[in-house]
Parts: sequence; C-alpha cells; structure tokens
Amino acid sequence: MPANQEPAADNDPPPHGVSRADRTWAGLPERVRHGLRTRAWRFRLYGLLAVQAGVAASIAWFVGYQFLGNPAPVLAPTTAVGIVAASMGTRLRRTIELLVGVVLGLAVGDAVMPLFGIGPWQTGLVVVLAIIVAILLKGGGSLLTQAGGTAVLIATLEPPVRDLSVPRFVDAAVGGLVGLAVGMLVVPIHPQRTVQRLAEPVLDPAIAALHSLGGALRRRDLDATEQSLTGLRILGSRMNALDEGLGAAQEVVRLAPLRWHQRRFLARYTQAVKHLERSLYGCRAVARRLTKALREDEPIPEEFAAAIELLATSMHTLRRTTTPERADPQEARQQILTALKLVGEAQGPAAPDPTRPHAHRLGYSGMIAAGEFRMAAQDLLIASGLDTDEAVALVRRTADRDESD
Repeated sequence: MPANQEPAADNDPPPHGVSRADRTWAGLPERVRHGLRTRAWRFRLYGLLAVQAGVAASIAWFVGYQFLGNPAPVLAPTTAVGIVAASMGTRLRRTIELLVGVVLGLAVGDAVMPLFGIGPWQTGLVVVLAIIVAILLKGGGSLLTQAGGTAVLIATLEPPVRDLSVPRFVDAAVGGLVGLAVGMLVVPIHPQRTVQRLAEPVLDPAIAALHSLGGALRRRDLDATEQSLTGLRILGSRMNALDEGLGAAQEVVRLAPLRWHQRRFLARYTQAVKHLERSLYGCRAVARRLTKALREDEPIPEEFAAAIELLATSMHTLRRTTTPERADPQEARQQILTALKLVGEAQGPAAPDPTRPHAHRLGYSGMIAAGEFRMAAQDLLIASGLDTDEAVALVRRTADRDESD
C-alpha cells in the first residue's frame, strides 16, 4: 500500500481547543480515501482470482457433467475453486497437497461411512483414519488439514450411497486438476504486476520511515525516532508475503507457456528484491542503533541524518530501474555512494594514532550504526545490478577515501 496512506493529521499534535469529534470529522475524508486506495490495491492484486475461479468452476462442471456422467457434479467445481484460491500466492507443492488432501478425505470417507453409517463417533473415526493415512503418506500441514476437513464434509454432508462413491472421488480429482491447470496454465497470474504490487506495501512505507527517521534525528526527537523504527519493524510480515509472491511468480513463468517470455525479467527482479529486503533489514538495524544512541544522549551529526534520507531517496530511484524498460541505475548508485561519503564524514577524519582510526564524532552505538549502514548500502548496490565483488569494492574504496581525507 502506498506510503502516504496514513492521514497526515495523525502525525501532528491536535490544535488547542479542537474537540475530538471535530478532529474525527476533519480526518474522515482522508480515512475514506485511505479505504478506497486499500481496496483498489487489493482488487488490482487479487482481481484475477475471480476470473480464474469462475473459469475453473465452469470447466470443472462441464467435464463432470459431460464426460463423467454426473448430473450434479457439485464436488468438481467446488474443489476447482478451492484449489485456485489456495494457489494464489502459494507454492505448487502446497497446492498439490491440498488437492491430494481433498481426494484422500473423500476416499476414506466414502470407504468407511457405508460400513458404519453417520453419527458422532463415526465422524471422529473417519477424521482419525483420514489424517493417519495422510501422515503415512508423509504429507505436510496442508494435506493433513484438507484430508481431515474433507472427511468431515463427507461424513456429515449426506447419507452414504455406494453408487456415488466413485463419481464423487473422480469429481474431486478432476475438479482439483482443472483448478490447478487454470491457475497455472490457462489464466495464469501476471508475474511482473503481481510482484510489483506486493512490493508496494514494503517499499513505500520503508522509504517514508527512513525519511521520517532522518528528520527525527535532526531534531533529536526520541519519540519520532522510535516511531520510525516501529514502522520498519512491522514490514516483516509484508516481506514474507512478497517472498511468497516471488515464489508463486517463479512457478508461473516456469510452467505457464503464456509467461515464459518474462523469465529473464523475473530472475533479475527477484535478485534485486532479495538484496533490497536485506538492505531493509540493515536499515532497521541502523534505526535501532541510532535510537539507542539518542536514548543514551550520544552525538549524531547532521551528516548521518542526511545520509539516511539520501539512502531512502536512492531506494525510490532504484524502483525505476526494476521495470521492464530497465532505466539506467547510475543515478541510484551515485546517491548510495554519496550517502556512504556522508556517513564517513559523520564518523570523523582519520586520527594520527592508528589505535584510534576516527576522531569519534559518533558514540559507541553510532559507530555500530555506521557499519550497519555500509552493509545496507552494499546490498542496495547489488540490487541495482552490480555483482557482489563490485559492490564490496565500491563500498571499501569509498570508506578508504573518507579515512584518507
């Protein structure tokens, strides 16, 4: 979600004499806009899911009715829709586990229920047997859950009828295969758009948090610095979602002929995102150390705050280089190197005494933050397209030049 989604008034102290009701009413338009932006983002990300589910349900029903001779193929479209929904953002193995779990639960339920009938202990018995079989097949959590859940459905949905056992079993299998085929082959997700939209709620808040951190350090505002640190910390779950989206996109470009042409771009984008995530973890470490430095009243020079803001700007610039048009990354790299020079100035010039390499413009936590900053900058350079050796050499040369000045 965009970085400017939070109301600006939330960050400012309320005007004196303004009631809470007035503040709530004044912030209503921004909250409405925030809600609309959030829903628009979710629609752009998951809108294709509705099309995939509809196509899968139609094909599964047609196959069950026309080719399996089932006048009411309920399980085929139901399983197809479930598989499509589960495959959105998950790995292929987990999707297949869901399909196997559905079929396994059906098989156990249809085999046991005609013998014992329907009832509380019969339902428990079917669930136990279905999960035991799934365990023996070395299934994961998705398979175990789906097998047990489907067994409950079969044990309670309708009276056991032997003549329907094979059609229900086959319906579920056909529906699952149709759902998998539609999600991966017929109407696959657009890998580039999906990953870029998943990156929005990671990059935009991170850039905003780093700019806020720079301003808070200039004012030596401990509360604002802690808020910026919190803003970087809460990105962990969003990075996990981004990683899941990258995994799903990689499977699509590997399996879907319609998306094969995006393999090269996605490989480059995946590499950039992985190092960008590592850089964000490094920025979080920088923010944590500088928060500690403020809490302990250590000096934090103006150059360090400027370096953090420039690093945030370089992230914004770097986003343009990860598009299919592949803009020139030189501007982002120059911004990163300039930020590194500013951190070197914040550390201070080299001292004549070799046991004291810097004049200690920074305190203990500040010195550690400077090292973390260099690692974050190095990962950003790699994300810009440099290989690891080139990035390390650039960072080292910049640091050496700063010490020699």
